[in-house]
Amino acid sequence: MKTEVEERSQMCVVKVAGDVDLYSSPELRKAITRAVPKAEALAAVDLSGVTYMDSSGVATLVEGLRESDKKGIGFVLIAPSQPVLKVLSLSRLDKIFDIRPDVGEAAGA
Repeated sequence: MKTEVEERSQMCVVKVAGDVDLYSSPELRKAITRAVPKAEALAAVDLSGVTYMDSSGVATLVEGLRESDKKGIGFVLIAPSQPVLKVLSLSRLDKIFDIRPDVGEAAGA
């Protein structure tokens, strides 16, 4: 798995590529927990490049949502891949997360 953090006006985007599983989710957790404090209005996670996600990855996203709530900022999932959408749907978290098709849509949140 590879992560990249991009700071933009009022928001911080964590781009993720590859498999997010028990072994790689701590790296994603670290990237999200570093990004949330830097974001002024919105923390976003771009999941378009994720090829697989298990429950540890989902738990990491929930943790990011909680941290963003504590800070009083938005938390958005951008363009989740089909494998991510499937696991979010199965866990019914697709109704909890704010899911946007692209970064431009997220910025308009």
